[in-house]
Amino acid sequence: MSTSTNTTDIRQQKQVLRKQIRSRIRSVYPSPSSSTTNSNNDGDEIATAKQKLTTKSNQVFHQLFQLPQYQSASTIGFFLSMPHGEIQTRDAIQRMVCEDGKTLYVPRVGLDFELCDMDLVRCESGDTTSSSSNSEEGSKLFYDSWPTNKWGIPEPPSSNTNIATPGDIDLLIVPGLAFDRNLHRLGQGKGYYDRFMAKMTDGDKKDKKLLLVGVCLDEQFLEEESIPISNHDFVMDMVLTPSKKV
Repeated sequence: MSTSTNTTDIRQQKQVLRKQIRSRIRSVYPSPSSSTTNSNNDGDEIATAKQKLTTKSNQVFHQLFQLPQYQSASTIGFFLSMPHGEIQTRDAIQRMVCEDGKTLYVPRVGLDFELCDMDLVRCESGDTTSSSSNSEEGSKLFYDSWPTNKWGIPEPPSSNTNIATPGDIDLLIVPGLAFDRNLHRLGQGKGYYDRFMAKMTDGDKKDKKLLLVGVCLDEQFLEEESIPISNHDFVMDMVLTPSKKV
């Protein structure tokens, strides 16, 4: 069988798996966009799901904070979560910046989504949080005033040119649509993270290995199934869910 045929088969298998996982997430964590009506019961269900998502997300990051690799890391590549349907990072970011004093690098995709390219940009030392007791989210975070991309995710403004190069990041926290026990990752299908991780392994600092930690909800972790991977797919060093560390 030719390489092109194998690649096509893997791509098709991934598409089927993505559809299954997205359906699973919508059923457990319904969002306003997935609701077909506007009844009070739907509103209550969505509010309950949002609280559950926040709780489960914080359980994941509680495990992260216990890792020696996290505690010794000075610089961390992290992500700002979508408003719904994805592990939530707001509470974790507040702890990383305000309590643990970590330097964060966060994604910027930019306006040309067809490029499917991504940089991680260092948050400036002045990008701190400020208290806002009247805010539903608690403290105001440094990215609250940033522009958002088409997925509703805040991105560093173009004026911030502190883009990560190989060796800048000690620990990279990687989101995914699914992970398995082989530490394989299923992304959203655009290849942003695989391209970024490839860039971070180039250059003169290959001796400093970038530690890759995948994070996901239990519904996104495949206990029995295996995620098909291609040569360009990166394998994680570790995967964290609310209930396990693999």
